[in-house]
Amino acid sequence: MTRKQKRLAIIAGAIGFLGAATGLTLYALGEQTSYFYMPGDLAENPVAAGQRIRLGGLVEKGSIERSDDTHVRFAVTDGSDTVRVRYNGILPDLFREEQGVVTEGVFDESQIFVADTVLAKHDENYMPREVADSLKEKGVWQED
Repeated sequence: MTRKQKRLAIIAGAIGFLGAATGLTLYALGEQTSYFYMPGDLAENPVAAGQRIRLGGLVEKGSIERSDDTHVRFAVTDGSDTVRVRYNGILPDLFREEQGVVTEGVFDESQIFVADTVLAKHDENYMPREVADSLKEKGVWQED
């Protein structure tokens, strides 16, 4: 094997190794990625049951139903569409009606969003960026 052939073999091996590493990284990230949706986005492009997503919007007024200390149902709205959410866990202290919220979970077979994480705004001036941008586009929310 000449020096030129050795160099080409090393370069081909390095390219193969980098390609395999890139492929494995993208595969691992694809399983961990959860995309952000507003209720209106889900009305236009529904997601399959079991697909993990993040859902953001405002907690609809009068929609909070507590069955015990940890089981709660509420609705997330963007002013035009609404998604029913079921959550089992301790809600953030600042969770309340007409406040910005981001939930993470999956839709069940009956198209109710089953959240395993609920994030509420943490002070009077904060709104999650994705929620604020989407609500501003729809004219539902205005920054103070």
